[in-house]
Amino acid sequence: MSVISKRKKWINKKKRISFKIRKRIQHPRLVVFRSNRNIFLQLVDNISNDTICSSSSIDKKLVKSISKAENKIDMSRIVAEDLVSKLKSNKLDTIVFDRNGYRYHGRVKAVADTLRKNGITL
Repeated sequence: MSVISKRKKWINKKKRISFKIRKRIQHPRLVVFRSNRNIFLQLVDNISNDTICSSSSIDKKLVKSISKAENKIDMSRIVAEDLVSKLKSNKLDTIVFDRNGYRYHGRVKAVADTLRKNGITL
C-alpha cells in the first residue's frame, strides 16, 4: 500500500472537479488559484480553452486599492470586483465557478459572494 502525498490528493481533487464542470460546457468557467500571498482569477472558454479575461492581486491598476486592504479576504474581494467590471464589459452574466480543488471557505468564498452580490450568476 502506497502513501498518497498531499499534493497528489489535491491534483486528484482538481481532476474530479474539472471533469464535472466540463459537463456544463455552455458557460465559461472561472478558475481560482490562490497562493500564500496572492489570488488569481481567470475566465476560460471551455470550448476553445482560451482566456476571456483575468484579474489578479498583482495587477498594476489594483496596487493602490490592494495596499489599503486589511487582510487577504479583503484583497480577494477587490480582485473579484475588478473581474466583475471586466465581465460586465464583455456582457457575461452567467459563469461556472471552478474552485480548483480548494475548500469553499475564506478567500474562495469571498470571491464567489462578491460575484453573486454584483449580479453574476454562478
